[in-house]
Parts: sequence; structure tokens; C-alpha cells
Amino acid sequence: MDLAGERTAPPAPPLVALFGAFLKLGATAFGGPAMVAHIRRLAVERRRWLSEASFQAGVALCQMVPGATAMQVAAYVGLRARGVAGAGSTFVAFGLPAFALMTAFAALYGRLHEWPWAVSAFAGLRAVIIAIMAQATYNMARVSLKGWRSVAVAALAAVLYGLRVNPIPVILLTALLGLVAFRRDDVGVPAEAGTASRPFPWPLVVLVALAAAAFVVPLVAARGLLPLAAVMVRVDLFAFGGGFASIPLMFHEIVKVRSWLDGSTFVNGIALGQVTPGPIVITATFVGYMVAGAWGGVAATVAIFAPSFLVVVGVTPYFDRLRRSRRFNAAVRGVLSSFIGLLLAVTVMFAWNIPWEAKRALIAGGAFGALLLGVKLPWVVAAATVVSAFVL
Repeated sequence: MDLAGERTAPPAPPLVALFGAFLKLGATAFGGPAMVAHIRRLAVERRRWLSEASFQAGVALCQMVPGATAMQVAAYVGLRARGVAGAGSTFVAFGLPAFALMTAFAALYGRLHEWPWAVSAFAGLRAVIIAIMAQATYNMARVSLKGWRSVAVAALAAVLYGLRVNPIPVILLTALLGLVAFRRDDVGVPAEAGTASRPFPWPLVVLVALAAAAFVVPLVAARGLLPLAAVMVRVDLFAFGGGFASIPLMFHEIVKVRSWLDGSTFVNGIALGQVTPGPIVITATFVGYMVAGAWGGVAATVAIFAPSFLVVVGVTPYFDRLRRSRRFNAAVRGVLSSFIGLLLAVTVMFAWNIPWEAKRALIAGGAFGALLLGVKLPWVVAAATVVSAFVL
């Protein structure tokens, strides 16, 4: 019986079937959190690899640990269906199309970004990114800010980041504030009937050792990649609340602290990330490519995804205990509130650095309105790209 109380396990699917299904899904899934719904239809309704209860438990887990939620849910499905090997299969397959497309976009960007039509398109897309981030901030606030204490934590995080305080200490501070402010509110989630914590999955030890060797040895051989990979690992481990939570951290590390990219180029990378399937953190591939070429793109991609994958695989056996922990839930609530403040601050910062004019403001306002009305993100970005290329 698994953590969601299933009494009988469905037949284990072949690894090839898992990989193929998630490769196809990864090539067609757009829309941030909406990707989780696509995974549910595949894994629960169509293939019946998981029960509804098990899938929902996995979504709850992935929302409580750092990293891109959709990628983690893909790993969780593979873990439940075929163990650690299944998790690796679904995780890699789901992210592979986005990585391939972003690598191609990054290569083309280096050659074409100064062409007049490309300059106009990116000028409009930077305004659209403000709209996308504003809508993401609004959606996260609507779900996570409950009561004046949550609002106060978010406001504190926004002010501290605006004062150029490193976001990682801000996150740690808000986790401590959450332990104090929300300790009586977050009583934890009762365990479902028949569930129990599982022993540590020892195959994970071998997986971690092999992953570390495969990752660290090339980085040591190409020493220039090690700082880049270290930054991306740090971003991933502190990005609670989904892919958008990584943007303030990445912007701080890449643009403000190290000046590896200027702000406009970084925002252009976010824009390209919106026209690829997969999570917004695929922006890391663009950053890595711009900083250190193709191998930089590979190193940044592995570093931004590997830690959260290992967290999901390692934490899943202990999830019931975490869900029942009042302290854990209170700390996570504080951290999620802080990310709303950080995302708001970065949105304002990006907007402040854009030379606003009537046409650009209309593009941003139209994109924001379309997103609020439920228009799918790829259509919004595609329309804005065409309009910007002709009117800006």
C-alpha cells in the first residue's frame, strides 16, 4: 500500500512507455501550473498509472518542496509507476523538448537579436513579460496570502529585496517568521488511512553518487562551468512555490551580483522561455548558453533541475510525516508568502527599467487582460511578438 492508501498497485508500465508518453507531453505542454492538469489526464485518466488520491498527494508534495512543480510532478508519477528509474525517465523526457528548443533559441538569439525586426519583437515581449509576471504574482497572492500576517511577510520580503538584500537570507528569515506567525494556524494534514512512512530508498544513494560523479567531473575539467552550476543549484534549492519563484533568485545572482548578463538580455531569455513548452526555469538553459556556450547551457540545465528531482525522490517516503508537522507547514507558508513579495519586487524592477510609451503600454495591458480572461499563454506571446515586430 502506498502513501495515498492504494490497496492494489496497477501493472508497472515499461520505462520506454513512460519516456515516450512524457516526451510527447513535454513537447506540447504549455502554461505553467496548467501543465500539472495535462500530466493528471495522462497518468490518471488515460494510462491509469496512478489513482486520483495518489496523484493529488504527489501534487501536494511538489508544491511544498523547492523546484519547478510540473517537472517534479512528472518525476513523482514515474517514481510511483516504476521507482527511481521511472522517476528519472519521466523527468528527463518531460524536460527534454524545452531544453532542445531553448538551446536552439539561444543559439539563434546570439546571431539575430540585433536585427531590426528582432529588436522590435523583443521590445514588445519585454512588456509582455511584465504582464506575465504581474499575473503570476496576482495568482500566487490570491492563493497564498491569507490574512494580514501573510501580507506583512510578503511586504517585508518585497521591501528587503528592494533594498538589495540577498534573497536567500530573506527566505530564511521569512521561514523563521512563519514558524512564529503561523504556528497556530498550520496544524498539518492528518495522514490518510492505511499510510505509513517508508524506509529510505537505498537505490537513491547509488543514483546520487552516479549523478554527482557524472556532473562534478566534467565541471572540474571545465572549471569555468563550476560557478555557473553552483549558482543554479542554489537557485533551485531555494525556489519554493513553483518555477516563477526562481526568477527573483536567478535575476539577483546572474544580473545584480555577477553581471554575467544585463537585465534586458535576461528578460529576453524569460520571453524565449515563454514560447517553449515546459517550466519557466528553462530560462537557465538560455543563461548558461549566453554565459558559457553550449556546455554552459547543459551545465545550467542539469544544475537547475537535479536538486529538486533528488528532493522529490528522497522526500516522498517521508511525506506523511512532513504533512503532519505543524512547524514544517508554518515555515513553508512563510516562505511562500516571501516569494510573492520577491516576485512583486522583481516585476516592479523590470517595469521600472522599460522605456514606456503608449504602444508598449497597450501591448502589456492587452497581454495582462488576455491572461486574466484565460487566453493561453503561447497565444498571448505569439500575438504580442507579431504585433511588436510591426508597430514598435
